[in-house]
Amino acid sequence: MEERFFKMSEVAKEDPKQALKTMFCNTDLSSASIWVVKPGQEVKTHMHPNSDDIWIIIEGEGDFHPEVGKDVHVNAGTVIYNKKGQCHGITNNSDKDIKFIGVIAPHPAGYVALP
Repeated sequence: MEERFFKMSEVAKEDPKQALKTMFCNTDLSSASIWVVKPGQEVKTHMHPNSDDIWIIIEGEGDFHPEVGKDVHVNAGTVIYNKKGQCHGITNNSDKDIKFIGVIAPHPAGYVALP
């Protein structure tokens, strides 16, 4: 039987040098990952030309980037729906880790870095 239940505390990995994405589910239609963004780290602004990307903040707080150069403060419990082609990124300017789940569909998403 395929795995359908995941404990984020067991799946999440971290890197002291950069924000780290750990994929825990991947099909031909979607993928799901958990990100750990340590204090001072960021997920650089980008967009996916082929897919929507839903972010669910489960721990911490920081500044979400809905556009290059624009910040919106987010924290645990916030759900962010990034439509195909929309800019998104996050910076952790707090003293605690940010952890969020990202779900992308359809898959593959494509990736375009933004300035």
